[in-house]
Amino acid sequence: MRIVISEFISLDGVVQAPGGKDEDTDGGFQHGGWSMPYFDPEVMGSSIDEIAGRTDALLFGRRTWQVMAGAWPDRAGDPFADWMNSVEKHVVSDTLSEADLTWAPTSLIRGADLVAGVHALRERPGRDVNVMGSSQLARSLLAADVVDELNLMIEPIALGGGKSIFPTDGTVRRFELASAVTTGTGVQVCRYLRAG
Repeated sequence: MRIVISEFISLDGVVQAPGGKDEDTDGGFQHGGWSMPYFDPEVMGSSIDEIAGRTDALLFGRRTWQVMAGAWPDRAGDPFADWMNSVEKHVVSDTLSEADLTWAPTSLIRGADLVAGVHALRERPGRDVNVMGSSQLARSLLAADVVDELNLMIEPIALGGGKSIFPTDGTVRRFELASAVTTGTGVQVCRYLRAG
């Protein structure tokens, strides 16, 4: 399987709380929901559907998993919601227990086991393991050099600070642009594949 990171991202590299005001206010972040005015259902929606169509499993950090687990089960009946609710899910957490995993099917990966767990997923037959949101997890995966693809929806806004997915360890990580489409709202929908 391949490890893919999919993010709504600002021009200055922020991925924090794209969907809602109170989604993630860590660090005093006050711009929650910043992505919503730029959402283009035709282009971005089709890109998300295409990504979902090649995804066999989702990998989340604890906070993102809890937000998703609190939202998607109530949306049954919509094809994307039905897919979200039925697809295999993995959550990285040192605080959740097996009893907390009410959004099935979900399995737990402990933080200390992250790299080994991801290598085990990569060795399984199948298509993509997709990371949506989960900035700390995405940064850890990039730092561990296990990311095969980045799907970035680069939005025409600079937020002046907030969470990023990119490590700041001075290491060069190369990707090749595989495709780019511009939406009517000015979003660049870009797919990058790991180089060499």
